[in-house]
Amino acid sequence: MGAYLVRRFGLMLLTLFGISIIIFMLLRLTPGNIADILFDAGGFVDPADKARIEADLGLDKPIPVQYVKWISGLLSGDLGISYQTERPAIQEIAPRIPITARLAVLALSFSVLFGVPLGVISAVNQNSKLDYILRVISLSGLSMPAFWLGLLILMGFVAYFGTIPIYSDAPTGFWNALLMYSVPAATVGFRSSALIMTINYYHALKNAMLPVVTVIGIDAAFLLGGLIVTETVFNIPGVARFLVEAVRWRDYPMVQNLVMFIAIVVVTINFIVDMTYAALDPRIKYSE
Repeated sequence: MGAYLVRRFGLMLLTLFGISIIIFMLLRLTPGNIADILFDAGGFVDPADKARIEADLGLDKPIPVQYVKWISGLLSGDLGISYQTERPAIQEIAPRIPITARLAVLALSFSVLFGVPLGVISAVNQNSKLDYILRVISLSGLSMPAFWLGLLILMGFVAYFGTIPIYSDAPTGFWNALLMYSVPAATVGFRSSALIMTINYYHALKNAMLPVVTVIGIDAAFLLGGLIVTETVFNIPGVARFLVEAVRWRDYPMVQNLVMFIAIVVVTINFIVDMTYAALDPRIKYSE
């Protein structure tokens, strides 16, 4: 078991290293950069001004030098300066992490609390009228994109309640925060619950625990991807929505660090899921 942990942890680090290279290179392959945006928006006509902007932002350095500087800063806790706000990237990212974390945890809780029981009920009552209804719900959740479901919910709230459940000010108190995050969390967690229901439908609960844990782990990781749309639709100032704004501005330090943060979460959750297998099923043996 110990040897397996070492190998798995080493593979996790190697994966993150490869991801960091991909993130860095893809950003440099996209046409235009922050200097081009500032150059065009400011109406500059002198190429020397653009060259000076690139020098100030460090974009005139060779690509390998820029990468080494980014990784060195990442390992030391220095995430660089945001090109857009001219503030340290850590100060821009840190306040948004708890917002996204609360929304992700609430969405995952929704998917598990609804998906597992309804999946078991569907399996126990196979081919009954209730089973068919739950199948329709499951297929609907798998078919509907999060952004479309979110827009439907917003229109429904306007039609029936005359209000829109979007983030305006930071909620104070537990119940106010729960109410604020519950609607977007249910929106993004609906598909996850539908997927868990489908797995439980095809397997008995005990035998389905491993695939269910796998799906829960994958969903927990990729909830951050689904939150990009959900945070935008519901005007939630979390990490995912901020990533969209950073991409639009070609804000390299912000995009690199935000995508790397998501990658670390995904890889770490996959590692935890692998370790959970042994606890759930003692038949699984790891070679020393």
